[in-house]
Amino acid sequence: MKDNKLSILTNGLIKENPVLVLILGTCPALAVSTQAINGLGMGLSATIVLVCSNIFISSLKRLIPDKVRIPCYIVVIATFVTIVQLLLKAYFPDLDKALGIFIPLIVVNCIILGRAEMFANKNSVVDSALDGVGMGIGFTLALTAMASIRELLGSGSIFGIALTADLIDPMSIFVLAPGGFFTFGCLIALVNKITKGKAREKAKNGCAGCPSAAACQQAKEGGCQS
Repeated sequence: MKDNKLSILTNGLIKENPVLVLILGTCPALAVSTQAINGLGMGLSATIVLVCSNIFISSLKRLIPDKVRIPCYIVVIATFVTIVQLLLKAYFPDLDKALGIFIPLIVVNCIILGRAEMFANKNSVVDSALDGVGMGIGFTLALTAMASIRELLGSGSIFGIALTADLIDPMSIFVLAPGGFFTFGCLIALVNKITKGKAREKAKNGCAGCPSAAACQQAKEGGCQS
């Protein structure tokens, strides 16, 4: 039992990392990862929403009608996103301004909706909370690592602390979109190397390895019916 719960908690760190293995949530990952503080702030915000929504949805899974579960999930997620955004505006206005539209867009983040559909809807509250924590930490680590590399190479600093700015000329391309894609690709390659390709094995067959598969299928069926 303990091993099972530990596995749930650690799956999202590397083996099923939502960004570097499942390739989900790439839009905020590339957009806000120009500075380490932004990556950390975005990751923690998404983690709070992910954990709270997983717990809430798991608690109410028997009460939510199957035909309207996706709209219900979105309402639950939007509630927690609003709470997080208001807290950021009140206590971290600079971070809120830096993250901008990407905080409200957590509502439609496929990581959070996918975990609600594929895990919280089928497992206990405790397991769902552990899954949210694990996936959230994995998301945060991926964003923070990407942002730290881009900030160091592009600005010569990490978390605003100058490290190499006086030693080498910063490469401004790393704070632009091409630098983001390059860093993203390098981190994916690193994870693939560390796991000897095993982490990518689950995700290589398209929907088979995607936690949003059921949600996507429901959307397609709904579209066909209309």
